Amino acid sequence: MSKDALGWKCKFAVVAPSTNTIVQPDMDDLRLKGITNHYGRIHIPNMKVGNDKQFVELVDAIGATLYDAVDRCMTCEPDHLIMGMSALMFWGGRLESKNRMKALSDHCGLDVSAGSFACEAALKKYAIKRIAVISPYWPVSDKNVTLFFEDCGFEVRKFRGLKCPTPVAIAHVQPEDLRSHVLEMNDNSIDAFVQVGTNLSMIDLCNEMSIELKKPMIPINAATYWHALRSRGFTDQVEGRGPLFKDH
Repeated sequence: MSKDALGWKCKFAVVAPSTNTIVQPDMDDLRLKGITNHYGRIHIPNMKVGNDKQFVELVDAIGATLYDAVDRCMTCEPDHLIMGMSALMFWGGRLESKNRMKALSDHCGLDVSAGSFACEAALKKYAIKRIAVISPYWPVSDKNVTLFFEDCGFEVRKFRGLKCPTPVAIAHVQPEDLRSHVLEMNDNSIDAFVQVGTNLSMIDLCNEMSIELKKPMIPINAATYWHALRSRGFTDQVEGRGPLFKDH
């Protein structure tokens, strides 16, 4: 247990791209008393993304300065590392992502929570197989996300990639548009929905639609923070934060 005056239960280091405006407010809203979040920004430009090649360049830019952001966070002596960016942690499927996670954990000496593995853990709580996925990415990344979930044993029945034109533009996608995408994909072939892309704001919408559709809705930022809490032994089941926090 930390000796920190405010983070006396736990201090989380959270790393996210410098263009990301959603992770920090999302995860601060999910904090428990005695737990604090400490953010490190992965410096990337708000680069134009108009095709798969440019999206790969964006992922490479994130990877190039990821460890620098982690190292800056480590100076506050955190207890656990949270990855507030997701594309890189799906890349190459489950095995490559697992190896990437281990290398990161070995580098910083902490356990790591990442959206890819957090979504896997959350989905397994519901014992379902057939999923639909919403992402802000371009097809090259959507293929990697699909590969990861298929490696985990899920059937990706439908996928909606939004092809956002810049990293900042991801946060401009409005709830009513996301709601329309969910309703268009929803049918009896889908057991659950997963939202990837940490700069896509979807926690509140997923919580609402999980009740409306009577299906699990897994928003990546909530799943990642839930995974971090459970990894540290915090089993509080909290009302008002969606079914994942209330039931699991």
